[in-house]
Amino acid sequence: MNKKLILLFMGTFVFISSCKKEKIVGLIAEKAMVVSARIEASEIGVKILKKGGNAYDAMIATHFALAVVYPVAGNIGGGGFMVYRNANGEKGALDFREKAPITANRDMYLDSLGNIIKNKSRLGIHAVGIPGSVAGVFEVHKKLGSLPMKELIQPAIDLARNGFVVTEKQAASLNSANSSFKKANNYTIYFEKEWKAGDVLKQEELALTLERIRDYGKDGFYKGKTAEYIVNYSKELGGLICYNDLEKYQAIWRKPIEFSYKNYSITSMTLPASGGICLAQILKAIEPFDLSKIKHNSTEYIQLLTEAERRSYADRANYLGDIDFVDVPIDSLIDTDYINKRMATFSWDKATPSSKVSNGKILGYESNETTHYSIVDQFGNAVAVTTTLNTGYGSKVLVKGAGFFLNNEMDDFSSKPGVPNVYGLVGSKANEIAAEKRMLSSMTPTIIEENNQLKMVVGTPGGSTIITSVLQNILNVFEYDMGMQESVNQPRFHHQWLPDQIRMEPNGFDKKTKEKLTKLGYNLLERNSLIIGRVDAILIRKDGTLEGGADTRGDDAAAGF
Repeated sequence: MNKKLILLFMGTFVFISSCKKEKIVGLIAEKAMVVSARIEASEIGVKILKKGGNAYDAMIATHFALAVVYPVAGNIGGGGFMVYRNANGEKGALDFREKAPITANRDMYLDSLGNIIKNKSRLGIHAVGIPGSVAGVFEVHKKLGSLPMKELIQPAIDLARNGFVVTEKQAASLNSANSSFKKANNYTIYFEKEWKAGDVLKQEELALTLERIRDYGKDGFYKGKTAEYIVNYSKELGGLICYNDLEKYQAIWRKPIEFSYKNYSITSMTLPASGGICLAQILKAIEPFDLSKIKHNSTEYIQLLTEAERRSYADRANYLGDIDFVDVPIDSLIDTDYINKRMATFSWDKATPSSKVSNGKILGYESNETTHYSIVDQFGNAVAVTTTLNTGYGSKVLVKGAGFFLNNEMDDFSSKPGVPNVYGLVGSKANEIAAEKRMLSSMTPTIIEENNQLKMVVGTPGGSTIITSVLQNILNVFEYDMGMQESVNQPRFHHQWLPDQIRMEPNGFDKKTKEKLTKLGYNLLERNSLIIGRVDAILIRKDGTLEGGADTRGDDAAAGF
């Protein structure tokens, strides 16, 4: 292998047939790898590693690069979560989730009759939470970084100023959002045009914003000129964001969710991300079943996962919220005895209607347009980061003068208990709006070990489907002996309690399997446009090499050396 070359892997979106003999393998690298939503970002991350930087340096560089080349979800105006594992086995998690503004209140999206005002929590300035991404990357750098921050952000500045080539998928995405861009802003933003593949997108205002962050650190975003741009434009549009909101924002180091599944140790994100708790619940629910006797994506397989998911998402709706505001019984929710009791009503003979499944009784008390990147460095450190604006391009508000989109994360709160958000998820008082509260998330950045050795780094976008996409890739690899790219290419399905239906990617599931599921009482949703997640993952193989799984549902790509 020529170690001076960055190795790339990009492919065509195709589901793997069970009868296909030739095994698909992703990019293989000997020492280090970055897998992200865009090749430019993955390459930048790898260049930082080749300079001698560590996984955390690469995380910062990759994050800023995605804010430039992947504006649909990459961001400085959003937030996210990071789970990490140091080479010595030490693990941790960072919460840089957005927060509600200081003047936010529980009923801010309701009219005088108590009904939800359509789209107020989704489109425009009222949908915006206080961004956490910039605080997050500086917190990572302070604790874990090794190279100067200026070196880590400069590649993104150059990319914004010099431009990059728009892909076919990206052009379609930008064009589909044009009408929303017009509604959310009081000026014509530079994204408002008819895009085509091959166009070059330059973002000078964003380059200048990134330079302020480079020169003034965290204060280059939360104070000074950038803060002025954010607050002034918010006022112009009638929003709530004030200087105090920005100055008070802090990212928080948290204790991750850690649990075992068979011989594997799994570390995932804790609240306000629901991913770790739900992943633990679902894996523990299916652990007593012998999957070696259940064919992959068979009727029985889909049925078992669906019933475990149904019960977990019911608990999610009732119990989960920001642990700085509500007392969440995490240990009870992932207790094996509790989960076994939840599965006691499961029957192979018929579906359990969601109307018959509520939250369990305990003892004691994310559009799909998010993005994930996975990194393993040459020193043995691993990083899983999921970050988002919520739906594509967030609130569609592009900060005048600053050149970046603001999130619409306020929709992830329960605007009204029992009423679904954009992903169909319902919530309770635990996730109701409150000033400076973090909204519940489905993000599930995850790291897996076997015998205290790093084995996998995985995560995905996909709103409410994030948890189940991560779940299926874990099972694909560790129960069905798939490689990483082979696993990522598999068709996916999803159930989230309400609405009571199994969402299935098109043309990926056997007709007889679907007929059997229907006879058992399951409602199936299968549309040609339905894509579930875009998983970006790294598998450490038995020989110690790394295999990237870059999801061909998007423009995702792996780079390594």
